[in-house]
Amino acid sequence: MSLLPVEQAFARLMEMAEAATIHEHESVPLAAAQGRVLAEDMVSSLDLPPWPNSAMDGYALRLSDWAGEPLRVSQRIFAGQAPEPLEPGTCARIFTGAPVPQGADCVEMQENAEVLDDQRVRFTEALSPGQNIRPQGQETRVGDTVLAAGTRLGPVELGLSASLGLAELKVVRRVRVAVLSTGDELVEPGQPLGPGQIYNSNRVLLCSWLKRLECEVIDAGILPDDLEKTRAALGALHDVDLILSTGGVSVGEADFLGHALREEGELALWKLAIKPGKPLTFGHFRGVPVIGLPGNPASTLVTFALLARPYLLRRQGVSEVQPLQFKVPAGFVWSKPGNRREYLRGRLEQGRAVFYRNQSSGVLRSAAWADGLIEVREGSTVAEGDLLNFIPLSEVFG
Repeated sequence: MSLLPVEQAFARLMEMAEAATIHEHESVPLAAAQGRVLAEDMVSSLDLPPWPNSAMDGYALRLSDWAGEPLRVSQRIFAGQAPEPLEPGTCARIFTGAPVPQGADCVEMQENAEVLDDQRVRFTEALSPGQNIRPQGQETRVGDTVLAAGTRLGPVELGLSASLGLAELKVVRRVRVAVLSTGDELVEPGQPLGPGQIYNSNRVLLCSWLKRLECEVIDAGILPDDLEKTRAALGALHDVDLILSTGGVSVGEADFLGHALREEGELALWKLAIKPGKPLTFGHFRGVPVIGLPGNPASTLVTFALLARPYLLRRQGVSEVQPLQFKVPAGFVWSKPGNRREYLRGRLEQGRAVFYRNQSSGVLRSAAWADGLIEVREGSTVAEGDLLNFIPLSEVFG
């Protein structure tokens, strides 16, 4: 069976995610909306700013009243006050953010103003209409779409929501993800290791990652290497949007998750042209979507970052699901082209990308050392200074 290119696998996953978009919504307090996905367009119900206001500490005046002579100060206006209309032939002392009084069409900063002994104010620079005034509706007008449905809400989006006076936001309900690991060799941290056993790191990695993505996590534990128990465990996972597993999705005798999917479900994706992570699987078990990630920790990390994470976001209606990436010069030589797209755990040193010395799919320490993934295209060699795609890990962990 030929290996499926990464772009094709991504496109098919997005198609299947869109076919299973989550339509249930809920209202949450603004303080609890961090990381959630906006369920409907946010439309402004007010102008921002709601009135013209001063961009400076200074003096508000009507230009037609000023012919170069000093002006008397007729009022003082602080932020949060409602000013009186400007008295003709005067200026108003005004502070940043304060409403500009009716009749004023200019604000001069205090640094360009001189207060005389009789408390009149002389302006020392040329003035122009609208100077240092933030007009009403400069940021948004009533009826403007401020944020589109499908926007992930971060600190800036929450601040913008607060500026519109919104105390609650309508968001897509959380994705319910059941996380399980497979294999008799796995032992939970804190338990003694038996012969041939290792500690289970993948489940902790994925559960913490999913919580960062504001998913609802159902910890389904470790499945033994037994087909009937695997079927029973999968069948017991009710009311979940996704089963996310690690290990057991290849074609070996002990890969019982793969056997269960083939017998009681369907396989839509299998064997990708990606390294690490070739045996990633997508299918359904009795109608429930299943993403089977490879069991090796670095493979789990790479395939979740590049494929499972975008799938989860797209199911919530997020349109931009691929992480930011940018070109960086290589600080290494890659002389043997491979037949799979390779993602090296690496970091930037002195402006160049370098990779961890051991790129084994079982070495999670490589990702702790790294701050990004370096993409090496299939069939490519790399010389020092060649430009390569670099995906910061900070882009995929949140």
